[in-house]
Amino acid sequence: MPLDLDARFPREHLAFWPSPIHPLKRLSDRLGVEVWAKRDDIASGLAFGGNKIRKLEWLAADALRQGCDTLVSIGNIQSNHTRQVAAVAARLGMRCRLVQEEWTKWDDPAYGTVGNILLSRLMGAETLLEGEGYSTAVKETWTRALDQVRREGGKPYAIPAGASDHPLGGLGYAHFADELALQEKDQGFVFDTVITATCTGSTQGGMVAGFRAQDTGRRLIGIDTACDAAMTRKAVTKIARATAELIGVTRAIRDEDVVIDDRFAGPDYGLPDDATIAAIRTAARLEGMLTDPVYEGKSMAGLIAMAENGEFAKGARVLYVHLGGAPVLSAYHNAFAG
Repeated sequence: MPLDLDARFPREHLAFWPSPIHPLKRLSDRLGVEVWAKRDDIASGLAFGGNKIRKLEWLAADALRQGCDTLVSIGNIQSNHTRQVAAVAARLGMRCRLVQEEWTKWDDPAYGTVGNILLSRLMGAETLLEGEGYSTAVKETWTRALDQVRREGGKPYAIPAGASDHPLGGLGYAHFADELALQEKDQGFVFDTVITATCTGSTQGGMVAGFRAQDTGRRLIGIDTACDAAMTRKAVTKIARATAELIGVTRAIRDEDVVIDDRFAGPDYGLPDDATIAAIRTAARLEGMLTDPVYEGKSMAGLIAMAENGEFAKGARVLYVHLGGAPVLSAYHNAFAG
């Protein structure tokens, strides 16, 4: 049965759903596996979009309901998430304060001036460059930014990293499950395997909850991009179970429903390895589809390796969920110099 989340939770419509699905024919021919893409990267007109827009629709409605005037969030200097928060704030006529921590040691003087942070600044966000180290824990830098807004007389709305560890953080990708089921019905088949990048947890966690309500036998694999599979698994599991409870999924979320593959995370969060760069080039040159070194290049590297290793059954249909991120490519230009 559909979850019917639109009728149950307030939502601010910010994108063009459903995001399209289409076959990646040349990549499929190369790999010998039928690969499709679901394009959350192109479904929004807000600052190049991405997966966080799908999540922020529900948080934005909550912020407006509470009468908040400032969105306050946190991410890496080159965070896709904070760029999308800035876009949503601009769309809603709200102020935006972004804590941009250093989660990635990338050796390029342009890293802090181009890509996502440039776009956030163009949209009027105030960017606070302080703090370091990736973690799903609540950061003191973020709580301090919230307090600053309050002291200035504003009413902040707190959006955690990735819009993830929030009571409504999993709704967007639980809704994604219903959306995908309708597209599969139109196509006349159910995908055998769904591949997604995973990090702060609510993208995969929402999918886990939504797919658990459907019982299709679909396999969901999260490609860890945090370079800390234990932390990722903990975050995804927590959000999946909280979301399932929130939306009334009666079938329990089991440990085996949360599949995290840590083979393709590279040397650290935000740092690509040779396989990531090769995967980015492959998707670009075969399909004209741009992926990034932080998330989508790693999940694409995982998909390619699994296909080449024979990890998909013969005749399987594999769905690659494209979560966005291409605006960061300019910040990593020197990775493609060779």
